Amino acid sequence: MKKRIRLLATGGTIASGEGAQGLRPSLSAREVLAYLPGLDALCDAEAEDILFLDSSNIQPEEWRVIARACAAALEDCDGVVVTHGTDTMAYTAAILSFMLQGLQKPVILTGSQLPITHLMSDGRTNLANAFAAACAGHPGVYVVFNNRIIAGTRAFKVRSMGFDAFRSVNAPYAGEVDARGVRMEHPLPVQPGPLRLLDRVEPAVCLIKLIPGTNPALFDALIPLGYRGVVVEAFGVGGFHYLRRNLLPRLEALHRAGVVVLVTSQCLYDATDLPRYETGARLSPGAAVAAGDMTTEAAVTKLMWALGQTADPREVERILLTPLCGEIRGAAPGTPGRGGSASPAPRH
Repeated sequence: MKKRIRLLATGGTIASGEGAQGLRPSLSAREVLAYLPGLDALCDAEAEDILFLDSSNIQPEEWRVIARACAAALEDCDGVVVTHGTDTMAYTAAILSFMLQGLQKPVILTGSQLPITHLMSDGRTNLANAFAAACAGHPGVYVVFNNRIIAGTRAFKVRSMGFDAFRSVNAPYAGEVDARGVRMEHPLPVQPGPLRLLDRVEPAVCLIKLIPGTNPALFDALIPLGYRGVVVEAFGVGGFHYLRRNLLPRLEALHRAGVVVLVTSQCLYDATDLPRYETGARLSPGAAVAAGDMTTEAAVTKLMWALGQTADPREVERILLTPLCGEIRGAAPGTPGRGGSASPAPRH
């Protein structure tokens, strides 16, 4: 019996055509599916339009729309394919990984670097591979692009034009698609079910990338602006300058004010380790949470999601340190990285 797979279309380059001011999403989900005329031999494909947006315009409010559409589709379908613009696909894949806890079916995100209507488009292959991955049935959120399958919390866009646009950061590729079909060599561990839609997020989170000479007063502005969390891309394994422009007291002041500080690295690979060098060890204990080997996209979305589950900063920190869906290496999903219980308490 063929699998039933639903395409949820959000727009993006794959569905775009030339508009008065450049490319803009214009094709419906059904029109996109028409470019895979042999798909019915693989599965029973359905099509649903949920958004018509360039992914630069997909924000936390749209994440909730996508997550709810996925949850609804998975009630009676065997899997979901989400077509999405590439520019923010890694953010959406990461946040869906957190919002859709207990997934027992696949949610596959894909897109293209050229519209599917273009003669040289990568869209047809990416879309066909995404449906093949959905039919393979491995539970979890994945990005499928250029014949690679990447865990949703490990995807990172590395090219703005090349077809080989995404890498898997700090984790092996989950799998690939080739002449032998879908080969999942490193699938995500299956989470205990049933599916739980935990789609509350806190958008009041910002990302600050340090540069030599960053003005410490920059951090003072976050409190009056109403931010509840900040991800800091620090130097190396987690360094901050403290000569002349001392950043550390400002970060500690944010912590005392209840703003959660999550520290990741500007390096694409490997993990943060704040005590390793004096430039990180000088930060007061507890003033910041180290993001480990999370990607920036996973760190930002997990902080937004954790703040949406609870208003208690200590509980937020516990959630951040608890591997949930492959975003932190070194422990099984649902196992606290540094103490605490395994399941976040939903915020009502």
